[in-house]
Amino acid sequence: MSESPNEIRITSASVSDRGLNERRPLNEDSFLADPERHIFAVADGVGGAEAGEVASKTAIEVLGEAFRHQVEGADIEDLMELAIQRANASIHQMAREHAKLSNMATTMVALHLADNIATIGHVGDSRLYRLTADAKLLRETEDHSIVEEEVRAGRMTPEQAANHPSKNVISRALGAEETVEVDLKTIEVEEGTCFLLCSDGITRHISDNELRQVLVTQEDLEAACAELKRRCYERGAEDNLTAVIIRLGEPATGAQDAGLGERTLSLEYPPAAAGAGAADGVFGGNLDRTEDALVPPSRLAFPSNSSLANTPAVGTQNKPMNIPATKKSGGGIGRSIARFFVFLLFVGGVAAAFYAGSRYRGALPFGLSRAPEVAPVALTTPTPEDPVVVFEKARREVDRAPGEWLSNTMPKEMARQNLINPLESSDPKFLYLYGRALLMAGTYEEAGKALEQAIARCDQTPGIENTALRKEAVLALAAATLKSNKETQRALTHIDELKAGQSPTPATSPVSSP
Repeated sequence: MSESPNEIRITSASVSDRGLNERRPLNEDSFLADPERHIFAVADGVGGAEAGEVASKTAIEVLGEAFRHQVEGADIEDLMELAIQRANASIHQMAREHAKLSNMATTMVALHLADNIATIGHVGDSRLYRLTADAKLLRETEDHSIVEEEVRAGRMTPEQAANHPSKNVISRALGAEETVEVDLKTIEVEEGTCFLLCSDGITRHISDNELRQVLVTQEDLEAACAELKRRCYERGAEDNLTAVIIRLGEPATGAQDAGLGERTLSLEYPPAAAGAGAADGVFGGNLDRTEDALVPPSRLAFPSNSSLANTPAVGTQNKPMNIPATKKSGGGIGRSIARFFVFLLFVGGVAAAFYAGSRYRGALPFGLSRAPEVAPVALTTPTPEDPVVVFEKARREVDRAPGEWLSNTMPKEMARQNLINPLESSDPKFLYLYGRALLMAGTYEEAGKALEQAIARCDQTPGIENTALRKEAVLALAAATLKSNKETQRALTHIDELKAGQSPTPATSPVSSP
């Protein structure tokens, strides 16, 4: 157990174990517990064997490094988001460059405490629970999984989700794509509040009511962690299990006597059958399992088309599950089901390719979100003149054939703008596309110059659309700098400057006025 020297004491305890399943000899979970810097996190690797372990460790290391170098007065929510985005980019790049790490990814749930302010960041199906001083258990995260999104949309019951064959498929993870959407929230908490961060190795065996009971009755945090592990082992411990418990201040007096039978406010799965073995179906005796029904990795971040489409839930064999087929990215990695569904619904107004997964405080021109909890609306066909659609088509043209775009499309655009040098353009979209094409073509230094110009033009004409474009340009600039292998540290500086809302220091002369 550790504690911070701050005025409000922060104590924590943790447990991480590979479980009892011999098919998973390595613990692919990683965690961070740093009361001194008030940062805690759990990451659950996806990809099997070494790959999942690498992904989760990378995410934890990047997050920890970001808060070790935290600047006084920094916006914690922005810092957390950018750290998670940086971790996503690192994992995705490693997965692309090393064959044995391909398809690796990880979930992450993170918590930062500053006095009575809690900041939460979340991607995937690892969870964060908050036990209030009056012993109410609240689940502060929503799983990014296929079946939970179906439950939230009203197309599946919690009982069906608990036993569904696709319950281990997550729809969002770090490293699965070039960018990721991070769920973030900041809440006020009171002294005596207790937090639990855990991987699904805990929650697949222990219901929310049981979690509350353990947190309420075990004043000693180390004992609470030991009890969680004991219950998982009692029920088969078929997955890696990790839990980090944090208490803000002293435990609330009388919490042990506060209504242990009260239901929590979160979605619950049926409790696991006590004493069930790893191969016996820990969610109940009526779940038929074949020998291959549960193999490493414990969850999938990259489902195939056939693995999800029309898969029936238990007890509804004649009713196909309403999940659209997976869309494959250019690298062969499936994009998330929920995002693809939303893209289909809002194709007339959405151009999400250059949205860097970041959360903005105002309305988003390009953001993707979870499938809405309403019936699908009729699709509308956008007009060809829609500037969002025009830009999206241009970006796809660059991604499909960057060399062809540079040799054919770019000269025509330069002629239209009456340019001799493309860097003289006043159009940030053109400069971004130019830089993106150069980056994909391997001309990293020139790409950096174009992206710096795009950022400068966005700063000259601020607005919601240019804010989204600027963030994507900054991330692309960081990638170009890393790949140039000359000034690697500049890449980190670019992202830090994005956090601070500053313009990156250009490597070339200042941009000329239009």
